[in-house]
Amino acid sequence: MLTGGAPWRQKIREVLSQRQRKVVTRAGFRPAAVLVPVYEKMGEHYIVLTKRTRRVQYHKGQVSFPGGAHDEEDSDLETTALREAFEEIGVRAEDVKILGNLDDQVTLTSRFIITPFVGAIPYPYEFKVNRKEVEDLIEAPVTALLDPACFSTQTPDSEGKLHPWSYYCHGNHEITGITAIILRQFLELGFS
Repeated sequence: MLTGGAPWRQKIREVLSQRQRKVVTRAGFRPAAVLVPVYEKMGEHYIVLTKRTRRVQYHKGQVSFPGGAHDEEDSDLETTALREAFEEIGVRAEDVKILGNLDDQVTLTSRFIITPFVGAIPYPYEFKVNRKEVEDLIEAPVTALLDPACFSTQTPDSEGKLHPWSYYCHGNHEITGITAIILRQFLELGFS
């Protein structure tokens, strides 16, 4: 487990920079990016997620990281992740220290290739939640997410049938699909 102050940022930056990141290219899929915001509060690390509203176009009601599709105006995917984080939860780009990237992930239902950016944000932070897009802001302690009782390699569907997808349960929130895959990779790389 990482501990204290700025060194945790440097350790995560080093871990992410010293690995070969999986980059995906696939015809017919749109580029997208998410921000994995992390902060430290009294020696504990927290990861910020959102629960999407039912009014958004994609992944309605799901827990996700702030992010979305790359716009033509975005200079690169990092800009996309930072723009979307600002639009969804009010995190200003100048307040984010990008520590590195995780592996690209592909969403088959919405046909996106998602590039996750890990970013350290200050604490305390005054989030400004866009209620049109975000139903709930989730600040999950890493220690809770690392609890084996919180994670399963199988996701139950609405009828209780299990499927081979990563699954986290934090409070009353279910973290599934691509978000769970990104979360698991980050926890394994940064906090194991």
